[in-house]
Amino acid sequence: MTERGPIIPVGQERTYERFKFAPAFKVGNTIYVSGVIGTDASGAIPETPEQEFANTFAGLAATLDAAGSGLGDVVEMTSFHCDMTDLRAFIAAKTTAMSEPHPAWTAIGCTELAIPGARAELKVTAVLQ
Repeated sequence: MTERGPIIPVGQERTYERFKFAPAFKVGNTIYVSGVIGTDASGAIPETPEQEFANTFAGLAATLDAAGSGLGDVVEMTSFHCDMTDLRAFIAAKTTAMSEPHPAWTAIGCTELAIPGARAELKVTAVLQ
C-alpha cells in the first residue's frame, strides 16, 4: 500500500485543526501543497507585492521542507492573482526562489482570495527525486 498522509509544518497545527485542511498531503513520493498566501509572521498581508510574494515562496519552501522535499522538486504550480498587473513581481519572486528546471505553471486571474487583501495564492505539486 502507498504511504499517504497530511503534512503539517510546525506552527500550522491550528490551521489544520480549525479549518480542517492540510497545508500539504503526501501520497507516495508526490506532495500536493494547498494554497500558500504570503502573510508575514503576524498573519498580515505585507504592504508591497514584492514582500508578499517573497513570503509566499518562503512559506512554500517551509511546507515542502516539512515533507522532506524542496522547491527543486516542484513539477507543477498554479497561481491565483487578484490583479494580473502584479504578475511581474510574482515572476521576480519565483525566479529568486526557484532555479531551473522551471515547473509547469498556470496563472489564473480571480476577484478575491480567502485572506482579505491578499494579492496571490500559490498551490503546487512536487515529486520527490
